[in-house]
Amino acid sequence: MSSIRQNRIESVIQEELSVFFQKNAREVCLGAMVSVTVVRITPDLSIAKCYLSIFAGPDKNEVLENIRERKSTIRGTIGRRLKNMKKIPELLFFLDDSLDYAIEIDELLKK
Repeated sequence: MSSIRQNRIESVIQEELSVFFQKNAREVCLGAMVSVTVVRITPDLSIAKCYLSIFAGPDKNEVLENIRERKSTIRGTIGRRLKNMKKIPELLFFLDDSLDYAIEIDELLKK
């Protein structure tokens, strides 16, 4: 169970990441559309796990690797936007495969 503070920080980071990916889609996301589906932060606020859905573009894993390579730049940009936070958590990026899983389940139910 996450606290109210954790929930607030998660939503702020999710919003800032979404704006960042929209503005920098060409170089960071390799032209793909990236949406931040979920952000989960540890209780000590040191690590934020960010789950991304990647659409329309190069291979998802290639886009994810490019984002992971630039995570320090992304963290710095987010940190400058969130000046009221004492410490910006380390950002870890993962593919959100829940949509693919839902489609697979739907196909199995149709059979």
